[in-house]
Amino acid sequence: MLALALLIFLAFVFLLVLHFAESAAGGTHPFTARDMHAMERISDPQASPDGKRLAFVLRVTDFEANKGRTDLWLVNPDGSGLRRLTTHTAGSSSPRWSPDGRTIYFLSKRSESSQVWRIAVDGGEADQVTDLPLDVGTFALSPDGQHLAISIEVFPDAGTLEDTKKRLDEIKERKATGQVYDRLFIRHWDTWKDGRRSHLFVIPTSGGEPVDVMKGVDADAPSKPFGGAEEFTFTPDGKSLVLAARNVGREEAWSTHFNLYVVPIDGSAEPRIVVDGKGATVTNPVFSPDGKTLAYLAMVRPGYEADRFRIALKPWPNGSPASAGSAGVPPASLTESWDRSAGKIVFSRDGKTIYTCANHVGQRPLFAVDVGTGNVRELVGEGRVMEIVTAGERVVYGLCHLRSPLELFSVRPDGSDVQPVTEINAEKVAAIRTGEPEQSSFKGWNGDTVYTYVVKPVDFDPSKKYPVAFLIHGGPQGTFSNDFHYRWNPQCLAGAGYAVVMVDFHASVGYGQAFTDAINDHWGDRPLEDLQKGLAAAVERYPWMDGERVAALGGSYGGYLVNWIAGVWPDRFRCLVCHDGNIDERMAYYDTEELWFPEWERGGPPWEKPEAYTKHNPIDHVDKWKTPMLVIHSANDFRVVDAQGISTFTALQRRGIPSKLLYFPDENHWVLKPHNSIQWYEVVIGWLDQWCKGNSE
Repeated sequence: MLALALLIFLAFVFLLVLHFAESAAGGTHPFTARDMHAMERISDPQASPDGKRLAFVLRVTDFEANKGRTDLWLVNPDGSGLRRLTTHTAGSSSPRWSPDGRTIYFLSKRSESSQVWRIAVDGGEADQVTDLPLDVGTFALSPDGQHLAISIEVFPDAGTLEDTKKRLDEIKERKATGQVYDRLFIRHWDTWKDGRRSHLFVIPTSGGEPVDVMKGVDADAPSKPFGGAEEFTFTPDGKSLVLAARNVGREEAWSTHFNLYVVPIDGSAEPRIVVDGKGATVTNPVFSPDGKTLAYLAMVRPGYEADRFRIALKPWPNGSPASAGSAGVPPASLTESWDRSAGKIVFSRDGKTIYTCANHVGQRPLFAVDVGTGNVRELVGEGRVMEIVTAGERVVYGLCHLRSPLELFSVRPDGSDVQPVTEINAEKVAAIRTGEPEQSSFKGWNGDTVYTYVVKPVDFDPSKKYPVAFLIHGGPQGTFSNDFHYRWNPQCLAGAGYAVVMVDFHASVGYGQAFTDAINDHWGDRPLEDLQKGLAAAVERYPWMDGERVAALGGSYGGYLVNWIAGVWPDRFRCLVCHDGNIDERMAYYDTEELWFPEWERGGPPWEKPEAYTKHNPIDHVDKWKTPMLVIHSANDFRVVDAQGISTFTALQRRGIPSKLLYFPDENHWVLKPHNSIQWYEVVIGWLDQWCKGNSE
């Protein structure tokens, strides 16, 4: 009894101490993966025609259902009038205003399939606009509001939507399940191909039969797997569509050749090329407010998905298709002298300015481009801009950063008077403690300046020594920037007591195209040199970092580099985490789906360039592996197939190296389901704690 009473007393004292500690910190707690998923996500802001109201999508995580739920909200550009517009459990997305500003069209599955609905802005029940036998993927509304352009997956040779539905039903009823293929793709990202294509249809908003304006075309619009409504638009007169598509036949799996096509909405003519990509990608068509100019994004190097996007202009209409200009420069390339890759095209209301965003030295600012001269001005510099829309005399944009998820802000066209529009997550952000980020630089490969972000541990004490989580980004043409990331959020590690170091090595975007291109055929040397020098510079710069207790973690290309490090830098780290990383670059070519990527990076396929695939191949250095490693992979990852992760784990186990495998049977190249993501962080942090905080030397 005395022992029990003592335990109860000690428990009481512990709770009392915890209570006072939380009170001293304002009732807050360190950031966790659950906090990350509890944040409400804003996307797709759309301004009313008069610019006086904004509609946007708000995603809330339903932890019980293990998924996100979306609804439409309204707010005025000055932040007033915030209210929820839709409440249906089926969710709502893709808000688009009617020309008179009284109605919002949107997508919802409230009829058991994805269809277009509309709802009066001033209230009332939504009514269904389309009632089709197949799901609607994306849509756009014509300038006069009389027609919808909708994307639907159909068999290209099917006569009607009902024919596609009938064929799908017949396939479902078959006893045999085999699928016969006679060309690539056979699968893409996380989906097996079944012969269907995403085609654009046009249907009156008043009802009627949809017209397949791509009938018989063996191509997708929007593109797969990530294309959306930004890849097509109505012409100013509403009589045609301009769309981006890769129509290259059997070369699809190794081609980046997109053209812009124009096609009448009644389907009376086949799609006609208006901008020829000449083997490279052109996309995102946008018309100027006066309808006299077609703007679009253009790459110039065939086969290279990490080429920079220029903003290009084409007079409309002019009767003849544009093609690549001299030296690979697209005609009327507005931003040719700007060494950044544009991510958006949003015209000002007078058509004299294009607003865009682009990665830039660890940020993703909001830029203004003068349509007459091509001069570029930075309007908002700090953080990561993800959404842009004009509303009256102001520019509204979505901004996140390392300590906050995305919220909407507005700014004057001259970059002054930044004002918040939403503060949806203000209370949640105030309830958590995050680590302080800091950007620095050092001299990396070739003496170039390379940038690093460090996130200090939560509740940082400079008198203490902290273990280090060394994050390696994917891509490899990616970045660990000033971003609130939902898959690799450094605050989750900072909340667990780790100093986080993130080096934007050669290959990273936002530092000029030459910096990005430097990794081509140099996967294992130049980035590795940057990482080695960057980690050494961070440990020297920050004496509170414990350079003896460091873990390296990476996903995708970062996972490959973890496997490479295991063999060529085997004594540096206490432990490693390899998420979706290749162990054998030669077999990875045959495993993956988008072949243009390895062919560009290696200079060709492996039977033509065998030395390029063995030059920096982790599998050839397994004999030197010794560092404990956690391997993570998913069954539906068709970009880096799960055999690569299983092979990595097999090598570790056979060599007797401490190792674990975390395998998700229901995820793709990303871990997206909330509880799977939380488990990911729990297992990763547990692994780091074992080797960097425990006694597992």
